[in-house]
Amino acid sequence: MTYLPGTASLIEEIDKKLLVVLRDGRTLIGYLRSIDQFANLVLHQTIERIHVGKKYGDMPRGIFIIRGENVVLLGEIDTEKEENTTLTQVSIDEILELQQEEQLAQQQKEEVRKKAMKERGLASHADAIHDDFF
Repeated sequence: MTYLPGTASLIEEIDKKLLVVLRDGRTLIGYLRSIDQFANLVLHQTIERIHVGKKYGDMPRGIFIIRGENVVLLGEIDTEKEENTTLTQVSIDEILELQQEEQLAQQQKEEVRKKAMKERGLASHADAIHDDFF
C-alpha cells in the first residue's frame, strides 16, 4: 500500500461502505462511488442515520452528492461491528418524533440560558455566529 497525498488517498476507499459526518451534524452511510480533487463525494445507496439517545433510525436517501468542504469526518464501516451494536433501531416516524422532542428540549434549555445571561447583563451573540455555519 503506497501513500497518496491529499484527496488521492480516498481512491482506496472507492466502493467501500463509509460513514460521513457533515458540518451540519447529519450522519450519512453509503458506498463511495466517486471523488474529485476537492474531496467532493458521490455516495450510492445512502442512508441518513439519526441518533437520539440509544435509538437510531435510517432514512433512505439514494445517490447523495456531498461538497468536500462540508465533510467533517469520513471513515470506513466495519460491517461485523455494525451488526453488534448496543443501539436499538426504530422506525423513521418514531426517530423523527424523538429528534423533534430533543430539539425542542434543547431550544428551551437555550432560552433559559439566554435569559440568565441577559439578567446578568451579558449579551449572547451565539445566534449570529451559529447561523454563519449553515
